[in-house]
Amino acid sequence: MLGGGLVPGSVLLLGGDPGIGKSTLLTQLGAALARNVPVLYASAEESLPQIRLRASRLGLEEAPLRLLCESDLDEIMAQARACQAGLLVVDSVQTIASSRLTGVPGAVAQLRECAQELVRFAKSTDTAVILVGHVTKEGTLAGPRVLEHLVDTVLYFESDSGSRYRIIRAVKNRFGPASELAFYAMTEQGLRGVRNSSALFLTRPERPAPGSVVAVTHDSGRPLLVELQALVDQVKYGQPRRMAQGLDAQRLAMLLAVLHRHAAIALADADVFVNLVGGLEVREPATDLAIVAALVSSHANRAVPAGLALFGEIGLTGEVRPVAYGEERLIEASRQGFTVALAPRANLPRKPIKGLDVRAVERVDVAVGELRSLCAP
Repeated sequence: MLGGGLVPGSVLLLGGDPGIGKSTLLTQLGAALARNVPVLYASAEESLPQIRLRASRLGLEEAPLRLLCESDLDEIMAQARACQAGLLVVDSVQTIASSRLTGVPGAVAQLRECAQELVRFAKSTDTAVILVGHVTKEGTLAGPRVLEHLVDTVLYFESDSGSRYRIIRAVKNRFGPASELAFYAMTEQGLRGVRNSSALFLTRPERPAPGSVVAVTHDSGRPLLVELQALVDQVKYGQPRRMAQGLDAQRLAMLLAVLHRHAAIALADADVFVNLVGGLEVREPATDLAIVAALVSSHANRAVPAGLALFGEIGLTGEVRPVAYGEERLIEASRQGFTVALAPRANLPRKPIKGLDVRAVERVDVAVGELRSLCAP
């Protein structure tokens, strides 16, 4: 996810909600790297027995990981120099303070000074530094934006409420791609990487249901298959509602207008709900064709085949426009066992993909016709 590993002298900022697993992940990372290079884990939020208890729970009590419970920045850097640490973990940057400044830990001046001191320390000693950052209610890193500007890499730890799965998203990376995702599952032994990320979002029922389709997205450098659900319900009274979870609500309103104008499907007198299963958020327009398919399926109360996957952008004039990484999306759909794909004509593969029937569409009314021929009665 970092594009080749931790770079010596780099500074990484990891943000996430409380309790999401930041300390668990960094304990596992520190214990793994400590077998090859000296690693100092400095915590100003937990005591040594608490950290040792977590390490024991994760089965890491024998790892040669150096622990330090300290909130003074100078002492932390002195200990890192003394042990010639190859990696320094500071948990968290909002709880440490520099003795050269007045003010409590977490104040703007303290945050800026501590971050700058740690960046200078990393560059002068070739020590990789990982800072843990708190997240506000709005989901952004607490404190001044100077933290993000100073560091080399910014990662966000995300999770849907109540889910055992975690996503780490790279939003800045000076040494690699800034659009990578890493998927993890939280287990009793800590975080474990998920190799087949598409399987996380494809827990579909055995029998296909009306309004449920599979969209092929491309998020953070990799194709990803996600289940998209729609519910169209006739309104007998009141104002029809439009709701979208994990998708752009404004784009949903646009697609409803395109369906009415170019495919003669009027949903003005119906409640429309669209949901991206699994808590993932996708903003790319390549999900347009899947949203339309889910709406048509729910409106007609006819399920699409279980082996169908879709992607494509829909324009205001009703055309189905090509999207980036079309062939990679089709290959991923075939690898996941899908047998039929609806895609823009311009995204047809250069050579046939084994086991996948790719049906090209150029307009939304043609796509609706293909869907009606594929849907079960």
